[in-house]
Amino acid sequence: MNVIAAVSIGVCWFVFAAVWLITANYNESRGPAQRQRSWYGTGTIPVVIISTVIGVAVPRTDWRTVTFATPWARFPGLAILLAATALTLWGRFALGLMWSAVPAVREGHQLRTRGPYAITRHPIYTGLLGMLLGTMLVAGAGPWLVPFPVALILIEFKIRIEERFMTTEFPEEYPRYRKRVPQLVPGLRLLSHLFLGVPRPPSRASADPPRLHHSTPNNHSSARGPTARP
Repeated sequence: MNVIAAVSIGVCWFVFAAVWLITANYNESRGPAQRQRSWYGTGTIPVVIISTVIGVAVPRTDWRTVTFATPWARFPGLAILLAATALTLWGRFALGLMWSAVPAVREGHQLRTRGPYAITRHPIYTGLLGMLLGTMLVAGAGPWLVPFPVALILIEFKIRIEERFMTTEFPEEYPRYRKRVPQLVPGLRLLSHLFLGVPRPPSRASADPPRLHHSTPNNHSSARGPTARP
């Protein structure tokens, strides 16, 4: 790995970690109380542990067979890493005080459906996976092949818990939101419609029933909350 690649990876993950630590402490002291909380915690530590164990257990000579250092992978990887970092931070700031490290529902929560949450239902997770994918390409793979699939499995498990919470909390709004917005990959449903003939989900205007009152300042507001984020 050259210097530029190492610096790019280091800066992006440092910014991510710094923002998460600072905002986590802030939310702990200022955020509303949690009304419902899952036993499932953050997936960051398991990803680090599993990836480290596999990386150490596999001989270095074996990793060389899946190691590459070519510009055709490094430059797209850097673009993915930067864009994914921005999406992760955008999703985090969009949640504000509603964020928590584990799947939870806070007092006074609102369902977020705008900004990054109009692109994907879980922009933080999309961003994290993008950061891991970009890191893998920039670093030239090798042991960096491991974190992405491990994180994908753990994130998918966490998403199932969060979406069960949201469906219970928002029995009318969340199913419509799920039909309208993809889970992780932006534009995936459009591609499915174009190439596979899968019907497109209804637009927001047609999916939501007409309302008699328009004074509510928040989207889909029910004074209840969004999914938790890592």
